[in-house]
Amino acid sequence: MYKHVALLVRKDGMEYDAFREHWEETHSPLAKDIEGVVRYQTVYPTDPDTAEFDGIAELYFQSLDDLHEALGSEGSRDYDPSREVAAEARKDVNEFLDVERRPRFIGEERVWKDEVDGKTDGLYKHSAFLVRKDGMEHDEFREHWEETHSPLAKDIEGAVRYQTVYPTDPDNAEFDGVAELYFESLDDLHKALGSEGSRDYDPTQDVAAKARKDVDSFLDIDRRPRFIGEEKVWKNEIDVEGY
Repeated sequence: MYKHVALLVRKDGMEYDAFREHWEETHSPLAKDIEGVVRYQTVYPTDPDTAEFDGIAELYFQSLDDLHEALGSEGSRDYDPSREVAAEARKDVNEFLDVERRPRFIGEERVWKDEVDGKTDGLYKHSAFLVRKDGMEHDEFREHWEETHSPLAKDIEGAVRYQTVYPTDPDNAEFDGVAELYFESLDDLHKALGSEGSRDYDPTQDVAAKARKDVDSFLDIDRRPRFIGEEKVWKNEIDVEGY
């Protein structure tokens, strides 16, 4: 499944509450119906005052061509869609988002663990936007991530779902990948991965501590944004096996 992840930054001078109201009441009802979208979900920060972004919007497509046609290709934060709803949603973006400060990521998702049958509505989610260490090639980074780190991360205490997103075009992607861990409670998430306000954390649980130690083997923590939030699923036309 191909996925477009937008890390939202509100326009200068807009209060968070006004941004969220517009996002929920005006933009999301448009975005969920963008041509080709089979799943649309949003992630709201659990602590907006310390979150690195104002929210995350995630759109899923069956094919990369469908995604590119609706939302543009890698290498640019802006896009100029020709399809009707996509064009209307793009126009609305200017009402509440700062596109120049809004990173995005296009990738292919892989699910490593799922104890909730794809039902993520209302779950708490930790999204890490991965940046590899200086001097490490992307292929070397990905090999370590897949063969060493993810087998640890999927078993972090309290995690009920773990998925990774690989860039479809690593040379033009803003990050080397995205790692997403879901928890049923915010306390479980904080215990495993720390709270808002810091990119680093010092877990005490066994597997979480091993995974944190391994992070230093392949990631640049200081350049790796993360986001803690609660997910809301607006549309899902994917069967459980497909997600």
